[in-house]
Amino acid sequence: MSVNPTPDAAFEALLQFLKRTRGFDFTGYKRASLERRFRRRMDGVRCGSFGDYLDYLEVHPDEFAQLFDTLLINVTDFFRDPEMWSHLKDDALPAMLADKPVDEPIRVWSAGCATGQEACTIAMILCEALGDEAYARRVKIYATDIDEDALDVARSATYGAREVDSVPPELLERYFERADQRYTFRTDLRRSLIFGRNNLVEDAPISRLDVLVCRNTLMYLTAETQGRILRHFHFALRDTGVLMLGKSETMIAHRDLFAAVDLKRRIFRKLARTPSLQARVAGLVNGERIEYPVTEEDRHTREAALELSPQAQLIVTRTGILSFANVAARALFEIGAEHVGQRLSELRIAREPADLVGAVERAIAERLPVAVGRVDYRPGKGERRQLDCAVLPLLSTANTALGAAVVFEDVTRFSELEAELDSNRKDLEAAYEELQSTIDELETTNEELQSANEELQTTNEELQSTNEELETMNEELQSTNEELETINDELRERTGELHSVNDFLEAILTSLGVAVAVVDRNQRVQIWNRGAEELWGLRQDEAAEQHFLALDIGLAPERLAPALRAVMGGASQKETARLEAVNRRGRTIVCDTTVMPLLGRGPAGLEQRGAIVLMEDQAADGDGRVSG
Repeated sequence: MSVNPTPDAAFEALLQFLKRTRGFDFTGYKRASLERRFRRRMDGVRCGSFGDYLDYLEVHPDEFAQLFDTLLINVTDFFRDPEMWSHLKDDALPAMLADKPVDEPIRVWSAGCATGQEACTIAMILCEALGDEAYARRVKIYATDIDEDALDVARSATYGAREVDSVPPELLERYFERADQRYTFRTDLRRSLIFGRNNLVEDAPISRLDVLVCRNTLMYLTAETQGRILRHFHFALRDTGVLMLGKSETMIAHRDLFAAVDLKRRIFRKLARTPSLQARVAGLVNGERIEYPVTEEDRHTREAALELSPQAQLIVTRTGILSFANVAARALFEIGAEHVGQRLSELRIAREPADLVGAVERAIAERLPVAVGRVDYRPGKGERRQLDCAVLPLLSTANTALGAAVVFEDVTRFSELEAELDSNRKDLEAAYEELQSTIDELETTNEELQSANEELQTTNEELQSTNEELETMNEELQSTNEELETINDELRERTGELHSVNDFLEAILTSLGVAVAVVDRNQRVQIWNRGAEELWGLRQDEAAEQHFLALDIGLAPERLAPALRAVMGGASQKETARLEAVNRRGRTIVCDTTVMPLLGRGPAGLEQRGAIVLMEDQAADGDGRVSG
């Protein structure tokens, strides 16, 4: 029996499918926001489950483009959040440049650059600070994104008038070349912009950076993925480097990597990493050994310090003999004078609390520190301890291995604090996840609002243009109204004449002996003669100003709709049809219908005024011929 996968398993299978077939790894993204964006596309193609959508992608490869447009949010702008760019330009950047030699290259990385506006913004700021000549000689800006379509736009560096609206007018004039309504970033400056694809989750970072800008990208990733990327950023930056994040991104869990230059504007500087215990004990800083001149007095002082050190320490010769154990080690591990001088492998300390023999042999052979790690130990007297153990090679000035020092640091007092901190960290991460989810929803809402605002701005411009046209038309209408008032007076004088003409016209239509309906251009009945009243039983006052196709008569007028459209649209001068109908007496008849245009003379000659519909009971013709 087959078992359907759970929604979570189906979603992970979908992510693995995208990674395997298209090279996009979304496994580090926040699941809540990622699932919401997937479901937006799934609703568009009417897929009810993630498994169905995976099947749909396999059959419809064109859907990938629509999906990635939904998943890869390319919301960007020139000088987005102007306060942040002002602080970078006025404070953080001058301080960084002051610490650099005047001829040293300046390397910048715009990570998640979308369509390139951010990279161009950085270029303008640096060019303003350095001048054109120094900028061209010193600056390289690496701009990366996961979306190839966005990178194609960025490489062209050509934008519409609305897209450059946020660029200050003086910078727009200086750094862009205009062609019609398109603006292209200066060709000489574009040479310093290097665009390429980079997946922050998977790919190695660009190194030796002075400025790293990654705004509103980390917020979509999980806390674990954010931490890995921030460690990459720390490695990528020089010691004086500056990191610039988005307004919705924080550095709560990674304060050991970066310090805030301006927390409100999300600008940070790199922190130097503290040397580890092993490095400090070995006299290593940044991987380099510190050498000191040693006197006899210094030697005795060091031996006394080693003997009385609060850290338990053992000295093992390169032949594996325990040659020394300080006071703390003897008390903690119950090492007596008889044990000193024996082979380490024969002593209990070699196995408990950790296997030291292999670590000592490795440290001596490789002449490198070996971290044994944190171990639990319960001494014969006292409570359980947690110890951090490391083995450090002892080297001569000629870099020959003399033996090894085994160092135990008691970290028991930190365990409860670490457990509490870990609990607090998890609580903070949960709260941070919830906050990030809320921020993500707000960002999505903001994107939708921005889109709606742009549409409203366009509509407003159109309305302003229409309003101006209406004002002009209003003036014309006022003038026309005055003319109409004059004409109205003349029409009143002619109304009496028209009444006589209408009576005469009615007499003519009645004498035709057929039912006649005259409709205007809106197909509303203007004339309904007595023949029509006799044939259909509908009075003149009931038919007048009614839509002809909506009349309740036995002809079913909607069947004449095509003929009316053809005649009133100018496609035909005459349309005839023979239709079955029911007359006013309820008898089924055959009705011959003829539709002709109603023409009137206007300023440009004959004009279409409506249509004339002739309706005749065919049975009324003695010879059965279709009546004219």
